[in-house]
Amino acid sequence: MDLTPDDVQRQILDSVGRILERGADPQHTRALLEVGKYDEALHAELAAGGFFELPQAAGPLEAALVCETVSKAAGLVAATATGLVYPMLTGEAAPGPVALASDKGQPFRLGQFAKVILILRDGDALRLTPQPGDVEPVDNDRTGWPLARLKPAALSRAEKVGDGAQLLNWWRTGLAIDAAGAMRGALDVTVRYVCERIQFGRPIGTFQAIQHRLAQMTVQAEGVYWLALEAAYRNAEPAAAARAATWATTTSPLVLRETQQMHGAMGFTREYPLHLWTMRLPALQRELGGLSAHARAAAKLRVAA
Repeated sequence: MDLTPDDVQRQILDSVGRILERGADPQHTRALLEVGKYDEALHAELAAGGFFELPQAAGPLEAALVCETVSKAAGLVAATATGLVYPMLTGEAAPGPVALASDKGQPFRLGQFAKVILILRDGDALRLTPQPGDVEPVDNDRTGWPLARLKPAALSRAEKVGDGAQLLNWWRTGLAIDAAGAMRGALDVTVRYVCERIQFGRPIGTFQAIQHRLAQMTVQAEGVYWLALEAAYRNAEPAAAARAATWATTTSPLVLRETQQMHGAMGFTREYPLHLWTMRLPALQRELGGLSAHARAAAKLRVAA
């Protein structure tokens, strides 16, 4: 199994990269976050380019590569839910932004902008077309996404659209993809910073201790990336999805802590863009029960095999 992008996949990534260069500037994303808005223009351009229909046109691996690239650019769109989870669950293209929620009442990402909400409830996957009043924004400024909460009364109008286990596995795969992009984006910003920050007459990136910490983070984040791609390649096979989500939630605290520490006070300012990536990681860590739920599932599947 070789998951290194081939020529066609590289062309796809080049195309989405050009869109992101035009429409996913960190300052633009930060401005949207400050007013609690969704990047409608970027979503529309990705949709017009067919990037949300890749599971049918090319395959889930190609879709995963695009979604990870969007996450790495800190794009404020529901790329993974819209362009991977929804089409793989339903077999059709999404009619607009998609959000993923459970019936437990926890806040979920970008729910107030969704045209469709996929809900994991017991053993079923439900689909809800939200009406005014079904979703309420959550007052929150500590994550890289606007959050929302689904009102319980809306669940009565949700229709079954698939198997809950299938939604769970694709959600775990998507979670790992989004985490990989956020980690790799935070690492890119950090590498640039330590190459420019001068201390004791030279860039701090030349200090061996910094290099060792960066190497450790890189190995961990690359592990998340490749496990996430493997899970997509294997059509969210349960064990692969659980492994990817487990490693993503295991690695997230390290990347969050180390990238912030290497920036010092600079990394905690709103003006500096590091938080666009790092503050997405805690939200991803809490989804679907967090590390303990993913790890238990991975262990049970391993024993059963």
